[in-house]
Amino acid sequence: MSTPQHLRARAEDQAARLPPLLARAEHLAGTVLLGEHGRRRSGMGDDFWQYRPVQPGDSRRMIDWRRSARGDAQYVREREWQIAQSVMLWVDQAASMRFASGKELPEKIERARVLALAIAILLVRGGERVGLTGTNLPPRRGNNQILRLAEFFSVDSDDDYAEPEARAMIPHARAVFMSDFMGDITAVRQALTKAADRGVRGVLFQVLDPSEEAFPFTGRTVFESMGGSLKHETLKAGDLRDRYLTRLAGRKDELSQLCRATGWQFHVHHTGESAQAALLWLWQALNRGTA
Repeated sequence: MSTPQHLRARAEDQAARLPPLLARAEHLAGTVLLGEHGRRRSGMGDDFWQYRPVQPGDSRRMIDWRRSARGDAQYVREREWQIAQSVMLWVDQAASMRFASGKELPEKIERARVLALAIAILLVRGGERVGLTGTNLPPRRGNNQILRLAEFFSVDSDDDYAEPEARAMIPHARAVFMSDFMGDITAVRQALTKAADRGVRGVLFQVLDPSEEAFPFTGRTVFESMGGSLKHETLKAGDLRDRYLTRLAGRKDELSQLCRATGWQFHVHHTGESAQAALLWLWQALNRGTA
C-alpha cells in the first residue's frame, strides 16, 4: 500500500515533468510546416478562403464589388467550410514503455508522449478537437486542452503492459494509439474492431527501442520486465535471438493485418530515429485518413 509520502513524491515528480514535456512538444510541433488543411473547401464559415471569378448561377449579392473594381472581371468572395473533426489519443503509460537501452536514447514513453502532445498541438492549431479515448478527457479545442493532455500524459501506470482504451469512441472520428504493443494483442484487436464498427479510422503507432529490434544479447543474461512481474535467466541469450526476432516479426505482421482489416494505418518508429520525421509521418497519415 502506498504511503501519503510516497504518493506526494510521485505527484511532485509527475508535476515536474509537465513544463519540459510541453516545451519539447511545442518545439517539435514548431518544426513541422503545416500545409493546406486537408478538409478545406468553400462553403459556410467565418474565415476568408479565396476569390474566384463569377460563374453562371451566382447571384449579384455574391459579388465582391471592391475586389472586382480592381479590374475588368467580377469576383466572388468565398469563405472556408470548416468541419472540425474529433481526434482521440491513447498513449500507453505502462511500465514496459519506460525502457531505454542506452543513456543516449529516450525512453519509449518519453518519445510517445512528446509525439502525441506535438500532434495534438498541430491538430488544435488546425481547428480540430483533440482528447483522449475513454471518458476522462473528451475532445475539445484550445490551449487549455493541451495543458490537460500534458497532465494526463505525465502519469505513469504500475502495470507491466497496458490495454488500449476504446470506450466512448465518437462515431466517424479519428484516433491514434501509441504503444510498443508488446502485451496481449487480443485487447488491441478488440479495440480496433470496436472503433471500426463506429466508423473510426486512425493510426496504430508502434514505438520500439533499437535493441528490441536487434536483440544484441549473448551469454548469461537476465531478462526482466520493467514492472518486475516477469523474469527469465539464460546462460545462452544468443540462442534465443532467432526465436525472438521471429515472434517480433509475427507481432508486427498481426498488427499490420489488423490495421488493413479495420481501415487503420500501421507504423513502426524506433527511438533512435528522428522525432521530427515521425511527427511529419503522423500528421500526413491523419490527413490521408480524412474523408
